[in-house]
Amino acid sequence: MANTYSNLFYHIVFSTKGRKDLISPEIEERVWAYIGGIARKHDIIAVQVGGIENHIHILILAKPKFAPSQIVQWLKGESSRWIHETFTEMRLFEWQDGYGIFSVSKQNVERVVEYIKNQREHHATQTFEDEYISMLKLSGIDYDERYVFD
Repeated sequence: MANTYSNLFYHIVFSTKGRKDLISPEIEERVWAYIGGIARKHDIIAVQVGGIENHIHILILAKPKFAPSQIVQWLKGESSRWIHETFTEMRLFEWQDGYGIFSVSKQNVERVVEYIKNQREHHATQTFEDEYISMLKLSGIDYDERYVFD
């Protein structure tokens, strides 16, 4: 085959270290926009970025030349560095060590976009911990509850 064709959508989820409420509503739009810029810098499309004070959801479209772990490393590392530099009172900010990454079919992209846009409303009735466990179960991912959260 002469060309490579792909349509790789990933829904990435990770929290602040210890799931602390560190991303205030006053700065969240700047943080989400910056993360979109990190994706762009690495030739990845951030379809939707959002979350609440203690976690983030990112829907991206990536080329197969990028390992998902490398993408997450860029997003977490570069955003953390920027947060430290931009918000000096957040010099101790950290993302959690791990992350969840879920493949999304083209048919479900719009549904995931809406899900990410409605995080604040969604979390009026469900904790991040419950949401994350449900995502793991829904995706059929085996996990050990002892190691899901730091």
